[in-house]
Amino acid sequence: MSLLRLNGAPAAQLASPVRALCCASFASEMAAMASGRQYKVCCVVNCSYIGNNGVASSRMFSTFWRVGRDYQGLISSRDGYRALASLSLPSSVSLSLPFQATQFSTSQLPGEKRKKKLPGPRAAGTSLQDLFKQDLQPFNIDPSATVVPYLEDTSRKVEGGKLYVETYGCQMNVNDMEIVLAIMKDSGYTEIVQTPEESDIIFINTCAIRENAEHKIWHRLNYFKHLKTRWNRDPSVSATRPAKPPKVAVLGCMAERLKEKLIVADKMVDVVCGPDAYRDLPRLLSLVDEGQTGINTLLSLEETYADVSPVRIAKNSVTAFVSIMRGCNNMCSFCIVPFTRGRERSRAVSSIVREVGELWEQGVKEVILLGQNVNSYNDTSENNAEDDNGTLLSVSNLGTEEGKESPLPSIMESSFGDKKAKYMSTLSPGFSTIYKTKELGLSFTHLLDVLSAEFPEMRFRFTSPHPKDFPDDLLFLMRERANVCNMIHLPAQSGSTRVLELMRRGYTREAYLACVERIRLIIPDVSISSDFISGFCGETEEDHQDTLKLVEAVGYDMAYMFAYSMREKTHAHRNYEDDVPDPVKNRRLAEMIATFRQSTLPRFTSQLQTTQLVLVEGPNKRAPETELVGKSDKGHRVIFPKVPVMDGLSVDTSSEEGCNPFDRKACQEMVDLKPGDFVEVYITETTHASLRGEPLLRTSITQFHEKYH
Repeated sequence: MSLLRLNGAPAAQLASPVRALCCASFASEMAAMASGRQYKVCCVVNCSYIGNNGVASSRMFSTFWRVGRDYQGLISSRDGYRALASLSLPSSVSLSLPFQATQFSTSQLPGEKRKKKLPGPRAAGTSLQDLFKQDLQPFNIDPSATVVPYLEDTSRKVEGGKLYVETYGCQMNVNDMEIVLAIMKDSGYTEIVQTPEESDIIFINTCAIRENAEHKIWHRLNYFKHLKTRWNRDPSVSATRPAKPPKVAVLGCMAERLKEKLIVADKMVDVVCGPDAYRDLPRLLSLVDEGQTGINTLLSLEETYADVSPVRIAKNSVTAFVSIMRGCNNMCSFCIVPFTRGRERSRAVSSIVREVGELWEQGVKEVILLGQNVNSYNDTSENNAEDDNGTLLSVSNLGTEEGKESPLPSIMESSFGDKKAKYMSTLSPGFSTIYKTKELGLSFTHLLDVLSAEFPEMRFRFTSPHPKDFPDDLLFLMRERANVCNMIHLPAQSGSTRVLELMRRGYTREAYLACVERIRLIIPDVSISSDFISGFCGETEEDHQDTLKLVEAVGYDMAYMFAYSMREKTHAHRNYEDDVPDPVKNRRLAEMIATFRQSTLPRFTSQLQTTQLVLVEGPNKRAPETELVGKSDKGHRVIFPKVPVMDGLSVDTSSEEGCNPFDRKACQEMVDLKPGDFVEVYITETTHASLRGEPLLRTSITQFHEKYH
């Protein structure tokens, strides 16, 4: 056995796929500069788990494997123990062997018959306790170094590489693709093409939440295979087509779920990469040039890509996604996300503020904060951070001005008054979880407080939350800040308490309705959307009717409704029977959609003859020459004529008379609206899904709030 310590290895050099020979008696210890913590590998089984009190990291183990691969390192004997080959390591590497190592031929594979019995720990009389008694000196690596001396750089930088991308699923996948583009840009792939025939690499970012989504992806993979097989036979009409067929890389949740099955599936795919291994893509793609396939689907408890500035796909869009956390701990019985995205981990507040600042400089006017469980955000990286005055960064003076009483209730003041408090929000009343948060840090409320105060003329939305994480402090913040949209996504999934228990949602029908009532009490003009599943395991007609009644009682502005699709690995797959026939699921889904459409119309008609603040997104696709489209604060789609309007931002304050801020016609110019402008729109018509109106005035978030609130 051996113990190798690596201190301060740059995180960028620690991302390699794991292709190692595993044994339950092997132990190693190494440190990753990314977190500055020591990680001890006490047991490795089938290359799938690395333990440090439950903490796993693909980067650390893959680093050790690179040592083993490059230097004929770890060869396993048939009895399950490891022996070390003679290593030709740099003199600065400290390696301790509590038993005599035996050198093996690199062509001799584990499990083959050997002429002589291999000496090992059992023969030498050593034990695991003997291993940890060794006085090992760490191998210190310069944290600023760009090359680790014992790692071979297999990635190759290209010039003018072309990428073709397809993204399926949620907004998180869209943001993930932007992270991938940033990583590939550093490797020389700077151009995004519109057709796969022009590309060097095809990226398909996948979704595994429902079976239908995977069927679409398999269909696309079949097309890409056909494209590659006829590449050299079919004379290309495009002179820009590369000489070699493009490499096909499957990313995201489906890659994490199916892993090597995608590689062996009729040779459709060259690279399979999970959501936590995108940094390894350049190396995985370089293996294809050597005739190999690349796969890395290890999940991490620390990867957030906080240091990666995403390359925005929609260059001219005035809205952008910012991922603030990854993974989910809720373990709902129907959901595969914890198995494809891993456990929850949050980015530091400072890194999010930096990224949002970059988007503001690029002209972005609305940011959507993303996470699989976004309002469970819990930043522990700045727990002990203080400013120059010794005040904890978690303390906020939310909305207060000197000489004025705080507009927020005592629940907020008590949180801010205790300097030791880390401002960690509590669960909504009546809600519970099946997990416990070990370390409490800066909450989602704190993050939203910081962002909305730092960028007062930028709108903020967030998705997708869990109903359990809407404490009063978050709701009062949303009411107080004009640039935090009054729109809440509140996934119910079902209206039956019995089904909610089977789903392991952590609340009852009554608790959910109480949460809705509390939200509307604090934010009266709020817009609420939801998710629903029809035909979950064991759902009866009575349960279905309870769901329809819930839809009617709440009155949602928008909802996402789907028939249940059982996914492997989930709690439901292991313990329940998918006993609702597909025709029944589809019939219940149709009834749910019809009920929703009836209940949502009053939510839209209530906006008639009101003035809404609308962010202009661009031309209406159905009438691009004459109409513009945008979104209101509540997320409603608003269509209005493309005509010049008065400019409320061009007030002449240099004149002695000045201008009345509520009667500016004398000193306002007429301007043409463009994407990114905020405009007052008087609503005159409505449908089940959109609003129409007349544009009145170009304005700002602050001016509109002062005028109408």
